[in-house]
Amino acid sequence: MVKDMEKNKLISFIDKIEEILLVSMFALMVLIIFVQVIMRYIFNNSLSWSEELGKFLFVWLSWIGISIGAKRNEHIKITMLTDKLSPSARKIVDIVSEMIVIAICAVTTYYGISLVISQAPVYYAGIKISMSWGYLSVVVGCILMILRSIISIISIASLAPRKE
Repeated sequence: MVKDMEKNKLISFIDKIEEILLVSMFALMVLIIFVQVIMRYIFNNSLSWSEELGKFLFVWLSWIGISIGAKRNEHIKITMLTDKLSPSARKIVDIVSEMIVIAICAVTTYYGISLVISQAPVYYAGIKISMSWGYLSVVVGCILMILRSIISIISIASLAPRKE
């Protein structure tokens, strides 16, 4: 019981951090793009770093957003076949599906880490930070997705089988 409460606290903490990061990054991205538009079209002077920082934030939003989509079960699924399965067979297919997602994210994380390391000496031209920070979004997003998939497997496995 205590371990369940600790897990729920950890999951709630991750949820809160993800949401704070996403809202903050989105607001900052919108603000930066807005300022860039004002600078370019009203003052005829564009900011050299704004477009690059906007793209950087968009990439981070996208990769963290996959975890939020998994949490809310909003990723696209083709359920034409699984809808016709019995509840116990559907449960097995759902678990296998989550395991495939874990495998794909694990491979992506592995190669993402290699990319982060290899890109450390390369810098963005406009914002003057290492490209590793951009590629790190892939690693963070995939790790979060792995956690969400594990949580989903535990949830699916703990559901009581229904009478068929």
